[in-house]
Amino acid sequence: MESLLVSALVVAIAEIGDKTQLLAIILATRFKKPVPIILGILVATLANHALAALAGSLASGFFGGVWFKWAIAISFIAMAAWALIPDKADDDMPGGKGRYGVFLTTTIAFFLVEMGDKTQIATVALGARFHDVLWVAAGTTLGMMAANIPAVYLGEAATRIVPLKYVRLGAALIFLGLGVWTGLEAFRT
Repeated sequence: MESLLVSALVVAIAEIGDKTQLLAIILATRFKKPVPIILGILVATLANHALAALAGSLASGFFGGVWFKWAIAISFIAMAAWALIPDKADDDMPGGKGRYGVFLTTTIAFFLVEMGDKTQIATVALGARFHDVLWVAAGTTLGMMAANIPAVYLGEAATRIVPLKYVRLGAALIFLGLGVWTGLEAFRT
């Protein structure tokens, strides 16, 4: 249960102001069809984060030991620094409905934009930390949906309600805490 709750909290906070959340806002303002957008985000996130959590879990199995724990601790601390850097919407975001419709356009765009994103990398680290692909993927997906459903429904207004500077700072502190926690566990080993 810890892996589910920690994963959900970390990703929900890290996602606020992230480029995938900006993509959700852009898609919502362009398509004005929240249900297929939300379902597309859900499918893309489940696929992307299940693979990321699996990669983290498998990597930790191959690279076990104290040095790998230190690498995970350092990756969380690096994520803390990265969380402080604001994301901007990419210029190549999808335009009109395209030939695939709102759901498929959202699914493909969201999956691709999430590749290498800080929430995906956090999912890899969480998978390595907790060794529980199912609960980590479920938690990170829950966190993504918690951050993106309001963004889809509120659109640009969401970015004015939440002070992103403070949310980024909160995300950085959570990542830093996870890094220190994992580092202390590595130190005790």
